[in-house]
Amino acid sequence: HAPVLEEDLALGNMALDLIGQARSLYAYAGQLEARERDEDTLAYRRDAGEYRNVLLVEQPNGDFAVTILRQLLYAACAHPYFEALTSSKDATLAAIAAKSAKELAYHVRHAGEWTIRLGDGTEESHRRAQQALDDLWPYTGEMFETDDIERALIEAGVAVDRAGVRPRWERTLAPILAEANLQLPAGDWMQSGGRAGRHSEHLGHILAELQFLQRAYPGARW
Repeated sequence: HAPVLEEDLALGNMALDLIGQARSLYAYAGQLEARERDEDTLAYRRDAGEYRNVLLVEQPNGDFAVTILRQLLYAACAHPYFEALTSSKDATLAAIAAKSAKELAYHVRHAGEWTIRLGDGTEESHRRAQQALDDLWPYTGEMFETDDIERALIEAGVAVDRAGVRPRWERTLAPILAEANLQLPAGDWMQSGGRAGRHSEHLGHILAELQFLQRAYPGARW
């Protein structure tokens, strides 16, 4: 998918970082839930409507520019979010956040450098980067939404106010997009619903591939 082998390896390593973060959070969620569901059960045995991810992260890879811009938009938000979460009153969450923030700092830097290369490169690479930004931008607003459960956790000092992360996200993106000669899309309408369990058809395709083995052979281990 990437233009060179080294970049394919880099994308794979970042994917492993994200899987590790998800595994840590799912494992802890299973402990708190006390319903005998571990990280594998939460990952492989839930239907699409039970997932609460933002719509941005389930959008198809498309070309390399889409992959990079999606990673930049997500990581530039997740990095300050996890940094803030290191102050959580929940010690386990704070520890997970500390490790995740270090990994995401690299993700932001890596995606930012590639965004500049693509945007300030050839006419074709610029066109693809701008198109990727235009297509993905309407999915970014959802990252800063907060529901009633999260508000209660914020008041308890456990969670982080997502709206408070937005200014830093914008400050991270601005110089990168400027150097890449990319323009933010006009309009403020945003997609929403993923964090309430309303997903695009793309998540169903992702889960069909991800969960195939566990669905076909429940409890299989390797």
